[in-house]
Amino acid sequence: NLILSFGLIALVAGVGTIFVNNGMSWMMALTKPSEWVPNILIPIVWTVVYISAAVIIYLWISREDMPVGTTVLFIINGVLNVLWCLVFFQLQMKLLGMVVIILNLIAAILLWVNIFREKKVYAYILSIYPIWLCIATTLNLALWILN
Repeated sequence: NLILSFGLIALVAGVGTIFVNNGMSWMMALTKPSEWVPNILIPIVWTVVYISAAVIIYLWISREDMPVGTTVLFIINGVLNVLWCLVFFQLQMKLLGMVVIILNLIAAILLWVNIFREKKVYAYILSIYPIWLCIATTLNLALWILN
């Protein structure tokens, strides 16, 4: 269970990181708003998000079966995370990236609500995820407007 939980999350994080790294010089050249998240903070927050998700999945499947709906929402969120990294960083498509990150935000909120209904303490652990996606969506919007 431990290997499965952390392995799947590491796969999502790893593939996303490849796309991010490939497009980082492009992103750094974009005009950014005067109020911008410090660059060092972004990978730290994503690491916390991914570790939180892996811990929740591990704890859940170690004790009981995770509901199918929750499993599907985790998968959708993972796919949308990787897709956004591909579209925004690798393909450098700011508008389509905006669409994907909004879909990801909606999926993250649905995941959080779904987990909250089943296991409130797990939802509290994962609260950083939809909050961070709200910030990331705002930053994505700013980049689209300014560039």
